[in-house]
Amino acid sequence: MIQTSSCFDGGNIEVLDSTNPADIQLEIRPDKESDFYQWFYFRVTGAKGQPCRLRIMNAAGAAYPKGWENYQAVCSSDGRLWARIETSYENGVLEINCTPKSDAIYIAYFAPYSQERHASLISRITQNNNVQLEVLGKTIDGRDMDLICIGEPEVNKLNVWAIARQHPGETMAQWWMEGFLQQLTDDSDPAAQGLLEKAVIHVVPNMNPDGSFRGHLRTNAVGSNLNREWLEPSMERSPEVLLVREKMHLIGVDFCLDVHGDEALPYNFIAGTEGVPSWNDERQAKLEKFKQLLKVHSPDFQTEHGYPPNSAGKANMALCSNYIAEHFGCPAMTLEMPFKDSAITPDYEFGWSPGRASELGGSCLAAIADFCVETLSRVNCKQ
Repeated sequence: MIQTSSCFDGGNIEVLDSTNPADIQLEIRPDKESDFYQWFYFRVTGAKGQPCRLRIMNAAGAAYPKGWENYQAVCSSDGRLWARIETSYENGVLEINCTPKSDAIYIAYFAPYSQERHASLISRITQNNNVQLEVLGKTIDGRDMDLICIGEPEVNKLNVWAIARQHPGETMAQWWMEGFLQQLTDDSDPAAQGLLEKAVIHVVPNMNPDGSFRGHLRTNAVGSNLNREWLEPSMERSPEVLLVREKMHLIGVDFCLDVHGDEALPYNFIAGTEGVPSWNDERQAKLEKFKQLLKVHSPDFQTEHGYPPNSAGKANMALCSNYIAEHFGCPAMTLEMPFKDSAITPDYEFGWSPGRASELGGSCLAAIADFCVETLSRVNCKQ
């Protein structure tokens, strides 16, 4: 008997009809207290050797329907290796075709990143004597907000921040964190050691633990889009942002990278903060400098495609990067990675994948190190 389920960490699907393997009909469950949906993650059992056609019937109403164009879902039989499988989008329905080679397979929008893996990452990284872990507080569902600090604070050192997964369905952001933290805690890596001589690095690997566990795309436990909460966060609606922002105000920010994924664009790119009121030629030059450094360090990064910049003074100041850039007067930017394959460096079997996201994390570490050494000097941050 074929069964489809998603009652596990990060799972999301509703079963309409699974009686016929040639026409298993499904729907994606919206985020709680929200209309956002696009993330899916589910298990199919009892279909070994049977051709299956799985149709997501409400795909047209997803947050970003253009994200389905030229998109391929990922599939795994062991939860570790995720390969792309035949997927098409037509007449508002996302169709996934596969013939399971085992009694249980998992299908997802992108390779999931579980709470268990997060805990393992924290445990592994904190074995390094140069790493301190601080729990900033609790989420609405009572989960820990973990902050990792690497390096010894000194008066003249920069405060560099990296945060990921404000939008929980953008799991590539936490795979990026693995590579970033792995290289940062490598005592033999020259880029990491050079950066740590000049800066203390503050890392929030998962900004949205509740949404991650619940299988949400964009929001936390009460439907708040955290990347729209930075002007007026609260413990009632956005404790995740409030706790991190309070820590930033306490110690300062000299550089910040907010890591995300983009549903529609098949590129890795940087979105800057050109629309903030204080934008000027010097800040533009620093943005361009960082992008060029990252392009040198990563063949997967490019600068031709991305979001159009905001006009001066037109930025949404409730967004993380805009708030930080304006309040602290520092370089702050958003890194976007694709859910699809990378158009400039395609991999037809795996597409953009956990391993490649992790490699980009290491490349970003090297680019940040060069940027801090060449471009930044310690300044008095606004408090």
